Amino acid sequence: MSYEPPTPPANLPTEIVNTLNESDPEQLRDVATYAEALAEHKERKTRLEEESDDADIEDRPDDLPDDVPTKATITIKEINDNRYYYWQWREVDKIKSKYKGPVNPDE
Repeated sequence: MSYEPPTPPANLPTEIVNTLNESDPEQLRDVATYAEALAEHKERKTRLEEESDDADIEDRPDDLPDDVPTKATITIKEINDNRYYYWQWREVDKIKSKYKGPVNPDE
């Protein structure tokens, strides 16, 4: 009586299949436990990020332009002795800014 090994999923990279085929049963069980825990972690992280994005939309200030992220803060820049408000935020390793309006001297 011969026993055929299971067929791996078609979308699993060959390197992973080869590594699994070379592993002993204890390692395979450890990989299965880790893979399941990692999948749950990534699903939970994605779900929390989506919930956070939804919360950001609800808390969006009325005067925040659509192309400015909710994490932006307001800064004041002085140009030629005039003061202006700018929305400012970080995108990866760059600081982005968008003009908001002049600073009211009465404030």
